[in-house]
Amino acid sequence: MITNMDLNKFTEQFQLDDQAIDLNNIPWIPQSERVWFKPVRFDLTTGSWINLLKVKPGGAVNRHRHSGGKVMAFTLQGQWRYLEREWVAKPGTFVYEPPGDIHTLVVDGEEEMITLFILEGIIQYLDDNDKVVYQDDLFSKMNLYYKYCEENNIPIENLKY
Repeated sequence: MITNMDLNKFTEQFQLDDQAIDLNNIPWIPQSERVWFKPVRFDLTTGSWINLLKVKPGGAVNRHRHSGGKVMAFTLQGQWRYLEREWVAKPGTFVYEPPGDIHTLVVDGEEEMITLFILEGIIQYLDDNDKVVYQDDLFSKMNLYYKYCEENNIPIENLKY
């Protein structure tokens, strides 16, 4: 039988330390024209990652599919939509995307969009014939972050766990 004391010792010994990350210290990383991301966490054990996505008006994230896990998003600023859907995400909107969903993110209007995304697995960018032309995952995002910081002499925050 495990007592509360045993459980407390176990937790202290094996849990990860908590972290408070000042996102003001993390730069916006260019992803494509009018699109940037700001990494928040990289989970090397599950292959998931968390980032803020910023898209200027008229910007888009090309048609893509999420493989290997779900995506959850919470809109903080501006609005965005998928060309393939009827809804529009505005501040306070929570979006759930099942694995395998194919869509094209666009930002209409006058205001830039900022949304917190929690992603699992791989993002596969597709051409009009559903052929994968590029893919992103935890490691490609980490690489973009590290490379950008090194090229711009910005300290790299420890976002891995």
